[in-house]
Amino acid sequence: MENELEKWIIEADIASMQQAMNTGRVTSEQLVHVYLTRIEKYDSILNTILEINPDAIDIAKALDEERKVKGSRGSLHGIPILLKDNIDTHDRMHTSAGSIALAESFAAADSFVADQLRAAGAVLLGKTNMTEWAGYMSGDIWAGYSSRGGLTLNPYGPGELFVGGSSSGSAAATAANLTAAAIGTETSGSIISPSSQNSLVGIKPTIGLVSRTGIIPLAHSQDTAGPMARTVSDAAILLGALTNMDERDVETLASKRRSFQDYTPFLDANYLQQARIGIPRFYYKQLDNARLEIVEAAIAVLKQKGTTIVDPVVLPCEQTPWDGNVMRFEFKKDLNDYLAQLSGSIPVHSLADVIAYNKAHADQALKYGQGTLIWSEETSGTLTEQAYLDSKKRDKEMSREQGIDHALEEHQLDALLFLGFEGGADLAARAGYPSITVPGGYAATGIIAPGGYTTKGPQGITFVGTAFSEPTLIKIAYGFEQATKHRIQPELAALSNRGKTK
Repeated sequence: MENELEKWIIEADIASMQQAMNTGRVTSEQLVHVYLTRIEKYDSILNTILEINPDAIDIAKALDEERKVKGSRGSLHGIPILLKDNIDTHDRMHTSAGSIALAESFAAADSFVADQLRAAGAVLLGKTNMTEWAGYMSGDIWAGYSSRGGLTLNPYGPGELFVGGSSSGSAAATAANLTAAAIGTETSGSIISPSSQNSLVGIKPTIGLVSRTGIIPLAHSQDTAGPMARTVSDAAILLGALTNMDERDVETLASKRRSFQDYTPFLDANYLQQARIGIPRFYYKQLDNARLEIVEAAIAVLKQKGTTIVDPVVLPCEQTPWDGNVMRFEFKKDLNDYLAQLSGSIPVHSLADVIAYNKAHADQALKYGQGTLIWSEETSGTLTEQAYLDSKKRDKEMSREQGIDHALEEHQLDALLFLGFEGGADLAARAGYPSITVPGGYAATGIIAPGGYTTKGPQGITFVGTAFSEPTLIKIAYGFEQATKHRIQPELAALSNRGKTK
């Protein structure tokens, strides 16, 4: 029976799992067992998961019993979901952002995201590996590497293909069918990048749509959690479970009457016939031929489906020399606030403590150095520097009024189209605007990228919109997905230990 379930679970979507549980074909406990079996079988190679929830099976059993007695809570009842390791859970799992300094840290309370998922009936299956401190450790750190968890590999080409960061483990685990879906977080590209590189659907929500309470921060102006899944429908289901106003995160008050608890009504493939999508050619200049062909093929599909394509679209901000001041200044303040409230048994309670701890444990902690941490520590931590205030104002103005909103309004567009995280992810992140990436194909060739990976492999087509335009983006992404069906599962049986030495 278990072998049959394992075959069935591969590429199964949440609706299919829910239907199977409702009809008694499977139980949540069986789903958890199957995923744990697959994790044991494949994750020694992929290295996606830091720890399994020791209570996952008991939680699944309780939810199965609840289904019998009270009925289902909804679409996520009994569904196993993985969480990125910077998302607090008040249970027997740690929350560390991949750092050995927080390897023994237990959160005092659930994050708002974890609380929402539990209320929806999801089984929190475990914590996924990630680029340490969401990639803000060092300019040299490899995507997917943490001192606590080592290096996560891309299941489509372990050790060869770029895994994307910083939600690397959430992406690779979901792509490899080690979970039904996962939650990632993004400051700039950290959901879109790994989703694109692992042939997934990833949604980076508008800032304020999903609460940031209880998430180890990088920069509050841009931080958000979001869903990572194998289909647009699964991502829409997961997004609906995450949204709600949280009085501890005032930014969520902006989502009042602009958010939904159910995004599945927007799974409308016919919307492409009335959609207007802009092509920002400036952001395609750095693409090699194989990836540019994927973009052109996506544009051709949209045209075939009746979409109005405006090509090219020029953004006034295209030549803007962006700086990293917002993240640099906010990281110290935000991380200090998070670390200050941790238990006294934890060895670090400030960024300065983290830097000192890493130095004292350099053999394990400083494989790639900590230059970015030191760079941030040089700031005051008060967010009063004029350089920070000027950059924050400029980022918003240029990415919004002189960027995304300018293009959308000038041409009456629904969205802009980018390849993966190339240009569009950073632009949307600075604006605080949503983006969604969908499998767009596979590049058979590529160029060598930093870290020794190549740019070949899975590629996502990313749609970017204005604030709280998630419903429209989901319509477009769903229509594109249904028209193309580009996602293919990775061939895990062929995996070897190559790349594990990196």
